[in-house]
Amino acid sequence: PPEEVEDASEPTKRDRSHLESTLKLNEEKPADDFSGVLQRLRKIYHSSIKPLEQSYRYNELRQHEITDGEITSKPMVLFLGPWSVGKSSMINYLLGLDDTPYQLYTGAEPTTSEFTVIMHGPKLKTIEGIVMAADSARSFSPLEKFGQNFLEKLIGIEVPHKLLERVTFVDTPGIIENRKQQERGYPFNDVCQWFIDRADLIFVVFDPTKLDVGLELEMLFRQLKGRESQIRIILNKADSLATQELMRVYGALFWSLAPLINVTEPPRVYVSSFWPHEYQPDTHKDLFLKEEISLLEDLNQVIENRMENKIAFIRQHAIRVRIHALLVDRYLQTYKDKMTFFSDGELVFRDIVEDPDKFFIFKSILAKTNVSKFDLPNREAYKDFFGINPITSFKLLSQQCSYMGGCFLEKIEKAIARELPDLLGSIGLGKKPNVLSCDITGCGETPKNRYRRP
Repeated sequence: PPEEVEDASEPTKRDRSHLESTLKLNEEKPADDFSGVLQRLRKIYHSSIKPLEQSYRYNELRQHEITDGEITSKPMVLFLGPWSVGKSSMINYLLGLDDTPYQLYTGAEPTTSEFTVIMHGPKLKTIEGIVMAADSARSFSPLEKFGQNFLEKLIGIEVPHKLLERVTFVDTPGIIENRKQQERGYPFNDVCQWFIDRADLIFVVFDPTKLDVGLELEMLFRQLKGRESQIRIILNKADSLATQELMRVYGALFWSLAPLINVTEPPRVYVSSFWPHEYQPDTHKDLFLKEEISLLEDLNQVIENRMENKIAFIRQHAIRVRIHALLVDRYLQTYKDKMTFFSDGELVFRDIVEDPDKFFIFKSILAKTNVSKFDLPNREAYKDFFGINPITSFKLLSQQCSYMGGCFLEKIEKAIARELPDLLGSIGLGKKPNVLSCDITGCGETPKNRYRRP
């Protein structure tokens, strides 16, 4: 019968058992219960970080407010890369969605024009972006600020899959069609940045048969600055090239990415074909399978360290909020020192904003408070910031104290130096020590502040 002939031409599927064992999909062990730690993390955030954040309007500088949904959200894995490199196929493969009604569309032409969030749910269903953003319990409510046009391009898919109980995937439109941002009708780069800032793991996927690293990619890597440790580069569809060719492409990729990534440690590159079909004959099957397994282990590691990553993320946020507060305080102090009875406030302040270096604003922060110069925001950002927020609408740090509540600055410094590292230590007890020790996050340093009047 003709059906059999069709079957013979179907590419055979690979065995999936390594996926299940590496990602521990068959284990019945209950997920770690971190609800107590999350409660404490929320409390530290609300009592010690948020007051300073609000008082100095930090989110106008970085567009970054942390919602409760974000504190309790699952780790997020973001898929980025040019169109048609196999991002959607890879997600289908990891979740076993192939040949189900919910597989993500894949094809040679640009198919994904939406940001697709794949999350856990009791049964397969699709959720409109507008509904996702309206639900404050989800971590996506801040996306409302990108407007209705964007929300129409945001879609959620709930899938009852064991892996999604512990992680959320986000598939993005191919960056190469990003040439005309105006045509998209929403701020594509800002949306990408929002996801990049929150992703625990960022897979940048390439197709070795059509590797062109152009301006769009430069743009992307500029957005990934500071997130280098989350980036993994994937050379997908690796079995479509002969070995020698593949090695050339691998070299070319590194050569073109080197100037874009200025870190001592190059990002990890995985070379394999992430889809369910058998590898092409006469290619390095063993290598590809090993690479795939190390990628899965990497993903598993992120899931296991989710609590540590979350605490480190909040601590990083606190450090930025503290630097911002110290800077605004410095601008304000300088303004007060320069003002006389006869001066025109606006002119005086314009002078300071135009040339903060003349008044040593940034230098004094470095000198008096152990802030790394790499953490300082850029000066231009403050021109914009004070354009919207007049300097006179802020109070000095020394005035942000209350008899009962203590001082805002002291509280955030205590959170950075003691409370968050202690919280980190409390989870580490039952686990083997992992990378997020104090050597890396430097939680041992106590922020010094010599502005405080004794």
